[in-house]
Amino acid sequence: MTAENTIPQTKNKSQQRKRALLFLTTLFVIIAIAYLIYWFLVLRHHQETDDAYVAGNQVQIMAQISGSVTRVNFDNTDKVQAGDVLVELDPTNAEQAYERAKTALANSVRQVHQLIINNKQFQANIQLKRSDLERVQSDLKRREVLGATQAIGREELLHARNAVQGAQAALEVAIQQYNVNQAAILNTPLKDQPVIQQSATQLRDAWLSLQRTKILSPISGYVSRRNVQVGSQIAAGSPLMAVVPTDQIWIDANFKETQLSNMRIGQSATVISDIYGDDVIYKGKVVGLDMGTGSAFSLLPAQNATGNWIKVVQRLPVRIELDNKQIEKHPLRIGLSTLVKVDTLDKDGKVLADTVRKTPAYESTILQLDLAPINKIIDDIIQANAS
Repeated sequence: MTAENTIPQTKNKSQQRKRALLFLTTLFVIIAIAYLIYWFLVLRHHQETDDAYVAGNQVQIMAQISGSVTRVNFDNTDKVQAGDVLVELDPTNAEQAYERAKTALANSVRQVHQLIINNKQFQANIQLKRSDLERVQSDLKRREVLGATQAIGREELLHARNAVQGAQAALEVAIQQYNVNQAAILNTPLKDQPVIQQSATQLRDAWLSLQRTKILSPISGYVSRRNVQVGSQIAAGSPLMAVVPTDQIWIDANFKETQLSNMRIGQSATVISDIYGDDVIYKGKVVGLDMGTGSAFSLLPAQNATGNWIKVVQRLPVRIELDNKQIEKHPLRIGLSTLVKVDTLDKDGKVLADTVRKTPAYESTILQLDLAPINKIIDDIIQANAS
């Protein structure tokens, strides 16, 4: 190869390198400009954190009465429906108390019924004593006339006067007996008498205790943290297990305080959970910002007034509400890690809620027992013992 051929080849390679470097430089500049435009239009309006976890309600199941556990119907991970019997207690003591309460109510009805009957007897006795008084008063008047003419002796007149005083005292005793009895019953109907009402209340309490030997699930969900065992002697208020509903799930995203300046209630958010990865992207929205940081609400909050204070960027929990349809299709578990992105472009929302909730956040009527059956039993006992 000659020197004349080598020089053009070297120049061609140099030019090719220059064109390649120029192309790469131009490409990088275009990419950088595109990224800056994308950041200015989109990314700068998004706040992201991976310090976010699934949260939800954990309904504690507790005993309302004490007793011995005879049956545990569900175990951890089991699905339950609202109203299912989770745990059963030995009903023997409750049944005995219920029977005693029924007997006590029957006795109370009979005692009050006897007072009502006595009231009529005392009224009749008053009439009898009043008649006796009128009779001896008439006798006294006749004897006073005879005594004025000395037709009878003074001793007989004295006896007549003593008879009137005795009849007056007997009438007064009869009236007081009636008043005492009347004070016990007044004009109150038999069913509304205080003694009967007290016995009826005690019977309702005994009936409620008997019903509560079966511990029901107030909601539908899945059993977790079961710690009750057959044969255990439990007290009222003892935690037995938890029921976690799948439709009461949200995200607690702990954003840095420097990320919260543009965050508002109602802003849209996307959530990616580690359990499903990028295959499932949950849609959500911001429903509230907590009123304190995690460190402020901790058991031992930081004492920043000390001399060795070091500033640490704090995090504030932000509650993200999820779409129930997505949760139903792709269930989440409490405590799972997530990645949360919030679109902060729309700043029309509120930082704090300015309306008061009008309806309960959560409710269940399962534990509200219908008293109609026991009220019917009380009415039957009263009628049976009042005749």
